[in-house]
Amino acid sequence: MNFFNQNEIEYKLIIKYVVGLFIMNIGIAFSIKSNLGSTPVVSVHYAISLITGIDIGICNTLFQCFLVLIEFMLLRSAFHPKHFLQVFVGILFGAFTSISMIILSIIPQASVLWVQILFLILGILFLAFGLFLYVPTNVVPVAVDGLTQAVSITTNQSFTKIKVIMDISWIVLSWILSFVFLGHFDGSAGIGTIIAAMSIGTTVKLMNMIYARFSGQEADLKKM
Repeated sequence: MNFFNQNEIEYKLIIKYVVGLFIMNIGIAFSIKSNLGSTPVVSVHYAISLITGIDIGICNTLFQCFLVLIEFMLLRSAFHPKHFLQVFVGILFGAFTSISMIILSIIPQASVLWVQILFLILGILFLAFGLFLYVPTNVVPVAVDGLTQAVSITTNQSFTKIKVIMDISWIVLSWILSFVFLGHFDGSAGIGTIIAAMSIGTTVKLMNMIYARFSGQEADLKKM
């Protein structure tokens, strides 16, 4: 798809893309409401924000820029100009996070174990479904997922497998940053974050299998 040729952009893909991003953020909001730790994709941003005192939105944008640079180094000639737009998508992603938190503000933080587990499960399902919707549209990936796609392509491994590895890596990195600069492990990553990291990629794979069973074809999660 030529991103800059409006005649070749299908509006249903754009809608699917935006809806997918928003659903992902509903998942993030549910995960935060669970009180079991933030999601893997925001754990590093949150840790950096705690360390530096800089607003998490600014940390998110700077981190997205850094990830785009890594993508460029991995893909080289396969890196398309449209992928620089991931920086702007990061801003949109942050706005959706704020909106999602406002929407779920009517729901109190989970304090009972079964409610925490329920919110965690909802967070994982919403995140996985959002990924399943927006990644195959081949518009502009969020930089975290763009890097996952880049690693998946360069290593010739499945997106879902690399997704699990990358999510675990974000958790470990947030712990390392917190311990080195703060002297302790903060609440940016908890047991819920670990469970999400190990479950989201597998859940996306399961959704893709269900989709393939009913449609006769799998969604291309490695398309860039």
